[in-house]
Amino acid sequence: MKTVILHDVSFSYDKKVLEDLNFEIDRGEFIAILGPNGAGKTTLVKLILGLLKPEKGWIKVLGYNSFKERHKFVDLIGYLPQREEIVSELPLTVSQVVKLPLLSKGKRVGEEKVLKVLSMVGMDEEIAKRFGELSGGQQQRVLLARALVGDPEILLLDEPFNGVDIPSQEKIVEVLSDLTSKGKTVIIVVHNINPVLHEVDRVILLNRKVIATGKPNDVFTEENVIKAYGSSIPLVICEEGYTHPLYGDQHG
Repeated sequence: MKTVILHDVSFSYDKKVLEDLNFEIDRGEFIAILGPNGAGKTTLVKLILGLLKPEKGWIKVLGYNSFKERHKFVDLIGYLPQREEIVSELPLTVSQVVKLPLLSKGKRVGEEKVLKVLSMVGMDEEIAKRFGELSGGQQQRVLLARALVGDPEILLLDEPFNGVDIPSQEKIVEVLSDLTSKGKTVIIVVHNINPVLHEVDRVILLNRKVIATGKPNDVFTEENVIKAYGSSIPLVICEEGYTHPLYGDQHG
């Protein structure tokens, strides 16, 4: 089953941001979307979520038109945005933060459900703590639990590793890999693919257009990297045989 399909998708603000995107994502795939600053990655996320309408082409999510039928699939997507709107100073407990998405829709959330998703991310012992007292990595794990509380079919994460410590990065990757093994679809937008390089099924290398898509080692060639980033980036092959791009911490 195709969970996401893009057909000839283009989008502009005052200039062209994305152009002629065509790709499909299968159920249970772990996909990384990668590209330089200004490549259109976050715009692509908003298009998949149905928050923006393609100026050309169409997107289907779980069989539904992403913009016209958003109400039919939005509850089946768990979303972790790039810039979190929760203000750390607000006196919310970890439990309250996790419950927010369902409570905002008038749905009741049992403490058992909250404990389950917090346990998945290794944060169940902090359930009664104030969210603002947690480290950046701990907060991100709680926000991942919040994205999971509705038991989504698709998990969409926009730059989840920004400002996150290595142990929290490793825990997040572990959770994402476990979810795909259970048939969930994970789409992760990153500026640095190395934390998930060994786990993803495919990479979509983006710079307004799809530069390349496929297995990481097939995508990370010098030719593709130059097309995406405008210059060469060192590529290092690790002991396991994976090609790791060594680029600076460029956000976008």
